[in-house]
Amino acid sequence: MTNPLIDDRLVDFLVYDVHDAEGLARFPEFESHGRDTFDLFLASARRLARERFFPTYRAMDTEPPIFDGKRITTHPELPGLYRALVELGCVTATRPVESDGQGLPRLIYSIGSAYLMAGNLGAYCYAGLTAGAAHLIEAFGTEELDRLYRQPMIEGRFTGTMALTEPQAGSSLGDVTTRATPVGDGTYRIRGSKIFISGGDHTVTENVVHLLLARIEGAPSGTRGISLFVVPNRRYEGDALVDNDVTVAGMIHKIGWKALPSLALEFGDSGDCHGFLVGEANQGLKHMFQMMNDARLMVGMNGAATASVAYHEARLYAQVRTQGRRGRSDGPASPIIEHPDVRRMLLRQKAIVEGAFSLLAETARRADDAEFGPEAERDSARLLVDLLTPLAKTFPAEWGFESNALAVQIHGGYGYSSEYLPEAFMRDQKLNTIHEGTTGIQALDLLGRKVMAQGGRALQVLGAEMGKTSARARKAGIDANDCDAFDVAVQSVGALTLELAKRGTSGDPDGMMAHATDYLSLVAILVTSWQWLKMRERATLRTGEADATFVSGLHAAGRYWLRTELPKIPALVELCRSSEDSYLTIDAASF
Repeated sequence: MTNPLIDDRLVDFLVYDVHDAEGLARFPEFESHGRDTFDLFLASARRLARERFFPTYRAMDTEPPIFDGKRITTHPELPGLYRALVELGCVTATRPVESDGQGLPRLIYSIGSAYLMAGNLGAYCYAGLTAGAAHLIEAFGTEELDRLYRQPMIEGRFTGTMALTEPQAGSSLGDVTTRATPVGDGTYRIRGSKIFISGGDHTVTENVVHLLLARIEGAPSGTRGISLFVVPNRRYEGDALVDNDVTVAGMIHKIGWKALPSLALEFGDSGDCHGFLVGEANQGLKHMFQMMNDARLMVGMNGAATASVAYHEARLYAQVRTQGRRGRSDGPASPIIEHPDVRRMLLRQKAIVEGAFSLLAETARRADDAEFGPEAERDSARLLVDLLTPLAKTFPAEWGFESNALAVQIHGGYGYSSEYLPEAFMRDQKLNTIHEGTTGIQALDLLGRKVMAQGGRALQVLGAEMGKTSARARKAGIDANDCDAFDVAVQSVGALTLELAKRGTSGDPDGMMAHATDYLSLVAILVTSWQWLKMRERATLRTGEADATFVSGLHAAGRYWLRTELPKIPALVELCRSSEDSYLTIDAASF
């Protein structure tokens, strides 16, 4: 049996039954699309992932990029895979036709891209990063920057990166020290260091274009003085590409994502690194958030995809691996899928994976609504997208890592070996909790900004949507106890949030934020429970015999999640409400 990467029945169910992709065709921007074009893209992504991406995964994990002291050499299969991604439209899929795109909804593209991530996430991410960089130039760059750098990106000749992090600053972007000096001809000379730059140099395409944050000389301190620049590895002089004084200082030897090099880069060692301003001076971080938020959702989808491929690997293994005799003392050994604890681990994986995919699909669907839906509904949709983004990034990564660990556990001693794939998937997954803002940073963003937006309106909008789902689930015959427990959890989280907000406004920031990560955990459990109620309600409409096992699996996973995870919320609420401050008060020397 071959690993499917993702269950096609689940994808079709989420896209059409749960999140109403066909309803998007009512929007003028998507009127040329419908189920036929959506299915065509999904089928093409599935085929490419299964036939070309997954077969190359192990080789790229065991044969990482090589740094010779000057340049990075990546796996020889990557140029062909990248060309296939460009031909599929992965760099511009969601951009309108007039911007050389396919005009696909985010819902369709994000789910389709998950197959490619599940097949070989490091190989896919060249396209994901390039799409974000190209969109930044399209949104804020000049026509010349579009012609010289965006067009080659969408043609597949150049790739793009985001160059934010510096060795001394980490995630604190207000401490960026890379300098941009104007030289009087509209260009700038860039000088500084960046680190952890994914895909910053390679042998996949002929050039790399960095979307880089730097501080123009004389700019204000902190984030108010950061600007955004295009800084290519090779710049144009006339029609020729010449080196742009960007050098590789070192390669990070990562535990996962081996196909995509992570680099330390030096800009302007020789004083001749040309940078080109994108958008307004000192507005760089504001502009960059467009790419950062897209990247967070891409990391979340990576998390769901990596958990999915590992779940299916464990499921297939459990069906054929025999050990012990379940319920008897003689005769042939039983497949381990008959053993209760293996079944528990598989169902937990299934609940995490499918809940994560639905949460990401929900976020993508709301993003489509926010940009293209009825004008009166767009503000509420934007608030939901903002609120769900840190959760859609974090839940698939954190709970996904647990799911990946269960896949290793199900494989037993073999799971601990590199001869089997789950250990590699688990290494890949861990990076998702760090990339694009650690879990702690996402927690601060969620509690400190997102749930408080417009005086708490974002949480009110979410609560209203959850109430609608609960009412529909009751009407559909979903167990009243499950619905009651969900409603109580919604109310308790709302009350807790109000209490924490009052602490913040009364001058007690530690009282508000000390347990931000615990707060993120309880809200993540809640929004995933929301998705499971929504899926179970829609599953009741599937009554055909061919759907029986699929629907039975949905209900089992949904019951499991609601009955094992929702009971954790009261304890987390009390922890956030408490004055437990052990890690705030312990002396640093006592750790």
